Amino acid sequence: MEGREHRNTGTFGGKMAETSGSTTVSTKLERIAKLAREMPQAALTTLAHHIDIDWLREAHRRTRKDGATGVDRQTADEYANKLEENLHSLLERARSGSYVAPPVRRVHIPKAGAGSQTRPIGIPTFEDKVLQRAVVMVLEAVYEQSFLNCSYGFRPGRSAHQALQGVQHQTVKMAGRWVLEIDIRKFFDTLDHRLLRSIVRKRVRDGMLLRLIDKWLKAGVMEDGTITYPHAGTPQGGCVSPILANIYLHEVLDEWFTRQVAPRLVGRAHLIRYADDAVIIFEQERDAQRVLDVLPKRLAKYSLTLHPEKTRLVDFRRPDRRALPSPADSDARSRPGTFDLLGFTHYWARSRKGNWVVKQKTAKDRLQRALKRVTDWCRRYRHQPVRVQWTALKRKLLGHYGYFGITGNYQALHNFWRRVIGAWRVWLGRRSQRAWISIESMKRLLAHYPLPLPRLHISLVT
Repeated sequence: MEGREHRNTGTFGGKMAETSGSTTVSTKLERIAKLAREMPQAALTTLAHHIDIDWLREAHRRTRKDGATGVDRQTADEYANKLEENLHSLLERARSGSYVAPPVRRVHIPKAGAGSQTRPIGIPTFEDKVLQRAVVMVLEAVYEQSFLNCSYGFRPGRSAHQALQGVQHQTVKMAGRWVLEIDIRKFFDTLDHRLLRSIVRKRVRDGMLLRLIDKWLKAGVMEDGTITYPHAGTPQGGCVSPILANIYLHEVLDEWFTRQVAPRLVGRAHLIRYADDAVIIFEQERDAQRVLDVLPKRLAKYSLTLHPEKTRLVDFRRPDRRALPSPADSDARSRPGTFDLLGFTHYWARSRKGNWVVKQKTAKDRLQRALKRVTDWCRRYRHQPVRVQWTALKRKLLGHYGYFGITGNYQALHNFWRRVIGAWRVWLGRRSQRAWISIESMKRLLAHYPLPLPRLHISLVT
C-alpha cells in the first residue's frame, strides 16, 4: 500500500559543499534529522540554537535573488551590499524576539481552470525570505522523518513529475479502476491558525521557532496601499507557507488515510498528494464511495471544505475491463473518464505496441492560460526589437517544454509552439498600419530567428 513512512537520511536541500559554512550547516541538519528519527513521538524543544550566522549565510545562499520585491522594495543586491551587517542584525532580532514580520505585498495571478478568477500570492520582503528559509531548513530536517511517501509537494528531492509518475504507475497497475479527485476549497486562505499551531507543537516546541511562525501567520497583507490582518490562512509566496501546508495536511489527510482508512478498505487504495492537490486511486467502487462520504466530515474537523464541483469520483476503468456498450448507449457512459492533476489530463490510450496505457497531456485550461500569457506579452512588447522578442519567446517556450515535455505529450507541445508563432505574427503585424506580415514573410523571419521546436525532456513510463 502506498504511503508508508518516508525516511530521508540524505543531505537536505541539495548540494551544500560550496562553503565551509555550508558544510557546518549540513552537519547540523543531519544532527537534527537523526534526533527526529530517534524520537519520532517526542516534541523537540531545543532547535533554534542551531540557527547561527553560518546558518543565515546558507539560508541567504539558498534564497532566490531574482524574485519580486516586497513592501520595502529592497532588492537582493541591495541587501547584499551590507550582507554581514544585515545578517548579524537579523540574527539578533530573531533571537531576542524583537523581529517584526513585515506585511506581505499581495498580487493576483490567473487561477487554473477558474475562468477570470485569480489566485492571491503574497510577496515577502527579501530579509523575511531569508529568515523564513532559515526556519524552513530546521522544519524540513524534523518533518522529513515523518512525512509519508504519498506526499510529493515542496519536499527535498521530490517533484511534480514524480507525483505524475506515481499516478501513472498505480493506475496502470490497477487497470485504472476508480479515481477520487480531491479539491480543497481555498485551502491556503482558510487554514486554521489555532489548529496549525496545535499540530506543529506536537513535534516542535522550540520557543523561538514557534514565535516566528506565529508572527508570519499574523503578518498583515498589503494590497492597494491598505493593510489587512487575516484570521486564517497562510499567504502563498513565502517559503514557509508550503511546509506549513504539508505539516497540516500530513495530519489531516496523509496519516488519516494511511493509518486509519486504508487498512479498513476491501480493496487496494493509493493516495498521491502534491501540496493541496490530491487523488486517491481505488480498486473497489464501494471503497471509493465510502471515503467520499466520510472525507467532508474529516476535513470539516480541521475547518476545511471540499469544492463541490471539482471534487468528483471518476470511473477510470481500463476500456477492455468495461462492459460493452449497447447500440443505444455507445457514447459517454461507455467511455472511461478522465481526470486532471498538476496541469495534466490523464486518459487511457493504446501504446505503439497496442497495449492499454495511461497517457498524460496538457490540460486544456493550462494550455489556454499559457497561450494567454504569451499573447499578452507579445501585445505589450510588440514595439521591442525583434531580437529582444525572439530571445524572450525562446525562454518562454523552453520553460513550457521543461515542465510539460513528458512522454506522450508531443502533440500538445507542438500545438503550443504553433500558436505562439501565430500570436507573435499577429502582434508584429500590429506595430503600425504598414506592419502587416504575410505567412511567407513570417517564414523568412523564423529562418533568421527560429523558435525552439518541442522537445520531450522527461519520461514517466515505469
